[in-house]
Amino acid sequence: MYDFANSGYTTVVLTAVFSAYFVGAVAGGAPWATFAWTASLSLSYAIVMVSMPVIGAWADRHAAKKRLLGICTVGCVLATAALSQVEPGDVVLSVALIVLSNVCFSWGESLIAAFLPELARPKALGRVSGWGWSFGYLGGMLALGLSLMVVIRAQADGQGAAEFVPKTMWITAVVFALASMCTFVWLRERAQPGPGISPSGLGGAWLQLRQTYRRARHYRDFMWLLACAVAYQGGVAVTIALAAIYAEQVIGFAKQETMVLIFVLNIAAALGAFAFGYWQDRIGHKRALGVTLLGWIATCVIAALTTTKGGFWYAAAIAGVCMGSSQSAGRALAGLFAPAAQLAEFYGLWTFATRLASIVGPLTYGVITWGTGGNQRLAIASTAVLFFIGWVLLQRVDVERGRLAALKDA
Repeated sequence: MYDFANSGYTTVVLTAVFSAYFVGAVAGGAPWATFAWTASLSLSYAIVMVSMPVIGAWADRHAAKKRLLGICTVGCVLATAALSQVEPGDVVLSVALIVLSNVCFSWGESLIAAFLPELARPKALGRVSGWGWSFGYLGGMLALGLSLMVVIRAQADGQGAAEFVPKTMWITAVVFALASMCTFVWLRERAQPGPGISPSGLGGAWLQLRQTYRRARHYRDFMWLLACAVAYQGGVAVTIALAAIYAEQVIGFAKQETMVLIFVLNIAAALGAFAFGYWQDRIGHKRALGVTLLGWIATCVIAALTTTKGGFWYAAAIAGVCMGSSQSAGRALAGLFAPAAQLAEFYGLWTFATRLASIVGPLTYGVITWGTGGNQRLAIASTAVLFFIGWVLLQRVDVERGRLAALKDA
């Protein structure tokens, strides 16, 4: 249910609506607008990278995952609602609220992922993770569908983006707040505080984190997985942050067409994540993740070469199937490598890697676009390289060895 609740934020704010509104209206379509958007996201991810591993270690020591999740949820909901006050030209306010909302969202995403190994047996991690991603896309479609109704009605009345985008921010915030209540009512914190909790506070969390880093060679397969994630999640981050911008500015989609495209992409992602979850439990998380990375490479090549809306629809369909599947497989594999007493800490490290990827991917895209005078085709083609590097690094992961390392510290 938390996947259902928070997916509207990435779908409406980061992908379908506010990203394009920021570039086209808030920044007035300036040459630096796409770079400013990616830089804003990169700043938020840098904050998460620095903070989330120690937050995860603290949550493990104090059995406080659910408590911290509540704080993050309130922060993201309030900041998303505040985006409704952003008007054309409010670049500074927009950047500040995007950074705040995305930091809170990312913290919450990491904390909820740390519950996965508590809720699923090792042989079912793939399908349970897939259920979550699949249901999450349904939540994204709910928020986007309601937003699309508002946009269609507003455009029929001759209103511009400055009139209807604020309404979509309120819709996203309300859906997030209401749906997340199911998590806080029914989800139980099963972890127990560490014995003695000494030293306490952030100092103890830093000590635990340093011990884990010192033992990095013991968890070498988890470290190879993190390196793989930095590469391929960078490509996924490009899709989330820039799909609407590319569709509108390069392919020529109208705002309404873009929202329909993202809506259908979410349907494909939901079906893909659900079905793929069962498949990855059967064939193995590593092999399943590798297949999705090859699909991502094909997506980038098609998107870079196509000049028609129909061609871009093909790329979007492949991306939809691969998006939920690749993220679900990575999350499940991380859970397989995480010791039972350090779930939030290891998912904090996983978040460190994915947020580093979210800086590398979109920021590289923005720099290439800016440096080539707006050549987004070259930028999307370069994203295929990230997925290829991720596929190469994945080959170094030994699943059985990584699982044994986790069980030794259980």
